[in-house]
Amino acid sequence: MSFSKLCNKIFSECTIYYHSIDNVDARPIIPFKEGTIEFSLYTKNWIDAVQWHLEDIIRDPNINPVSALEIKRRIDKSNQDRTDLVEMIDSYFLEKYKNVQPQPDATINTESPAWAIDRLSILALKIYHMEQEVMRKDVSEEHQQKCQKKLSILLEQKIDLSIAIDQLLNDINQGKKYMKVYRQMKMYNDPSLNPVLYGQKS
Repeated sequence: MSFSKLCNKIFSECTIYYHSIDNVDARPIIPFKEGTIEFSLYTKNWIDAVQWHLEDIIRDPNINPVSALEIKRRIDKSNQDRTDLVEMIDSYFLEKYKNVQPQPDATINTESPAWAIDRLSILALKIYHMEQEVMRKDVSEEHQQKCQKKLSILLEQKIDLSIAIDQLLNDINQGKKYMKVYRQMKMYNDPSLNPVLYGQKS
């Protein structure tokens, strides 16, 4: 099984599992051993699914401002957790290909494998929700047709992105490309780098 097929299988299963519970406060039962790449992929999609629905909730025009602030803080933490997990997945690839000798003309990719996989996880959620829109019975036929066209584009994007990920990993394995990971040095969550936070220490 190619790595993209593994990702798509796990992302689809996790997305369906989340929506069988449909609760942003739920704790998932992850069917993989902790420390495996499968565990990380499943966790990644779960974080994305929860954040997707938090983003929906916070856009309620009648939301209580206090609740909105609490959710905004949850979304900030979720973004940090997501970034940390993407970097963990990239560390898996760095370890896997550490003994590959890059060819003299090897090139660097515009994004690391894990950030491409991040987009594949989000695509799984987009496809799921667009499928739900296509199947809605309380909307016009025009709405369904528009959503069907969007769904077709998303499915095509999934195929293209999956192929690109497998090609990238194959090129890294053959030394045609090399990995160079720049950690996402987010500053707003760091009390020593966010002036609003470190300014409160005095």
